[in-house]
Amino acid sequence: MPNDQKYTPPNEMPPAKFHRVLVGQKALITGASKGLGQAMALGLARAGAEVLINYNTDQEGARHTLKEIENNGGKAAIFKADVAREQEVKAMFEFMIERFGRLHICIPNSALQLNAKVDQMTLAQWQRVIDVNLTGVFLCSREAIRIFRKQGIDRSISYACGKIIMISSVHDVIPWEGHANYAAAKGGLTLFMKSLAQEVSHLRIRVNAISPGAIRTPMNVEKLTSPEIFDRILLKLIPYKRIGEGDDVARAAVWLASDESDYVQGTTIYVDGGMTLYPGFIGAG
Repeated sequence: MPNDQKYTPPNEMPPAKFHRVLVGQKALITGASKGLGQAMALGLARAGAEVLINYNTDQEGARHTLKEIENNGGKAAIFKADVAREQEVKAMFEFMIERFGRLHICIPNSALQLNAKVDQMTLAQWQRVIDVNLTGVFLCSREAIRIFRKQGIDRSISYACGKIIMISSVHDVIPWEGHANYAAAKGGLTLFMKSLAQEVSHLRIRVNAISPGAIRTPMNVEKLTSPEIFDRILLKLIPYKRIGEGDDVARAAVWLASDESDYVQGTTIYVDGGMTLYPGFIGAG
């Protein structure tokens, strides 16, 4: 394999099937121009939701997400906003209501990595990761709750007033050397999610999180250059012995957004093939 050619691990998951459990619902997904955000936007649309696709820099990717949804008979729109900027977040939610009339599902998915050892990490690297990965979730959740409270429950659509699904990471519990800013943001997200769920449960607003493991996204696949590296670095950490696909996360998001999970509150679902099972202890007993 040439040195400049990336290895693509095989897809071992059957095509995902999405039941139409979100018909009539309106969803806002940040960072939906690629990766998990794109997969969730496509999954929610296939389940019947109308989707606002947020992006910050990747306009082409956002247009691709929109085209895929429309080609499958769904409805969607695009809005550019940096989730770390309060006024841009407010403008995005205002556009959501202007365009779709209501908001039922908010998935503050946007995240980034700026990796460095702590003694080499700049304040700008630390702050930007915290701003996007944690403060951005706060800003989106706050605006969503304001809308949910104002519009109330429409039981012809959903038994909940609204749903917030935060996208965390296995690194909300697994330390990650060289990624302390990212792990700190994801760890903080866990208790923010739980505290928020406790705070708004009486309003029939559901707040949960998904923590993915190694998923086939540009962020992960670009690290792979050969089958040997894939086996050595990733599969030894995954007891289920396959890399995750975007649809693995999308199906969990659809379930959490639907009334099928109406009694699930303040919970994190780990979609990780067992990565949080401490696989290093396999055979070490």
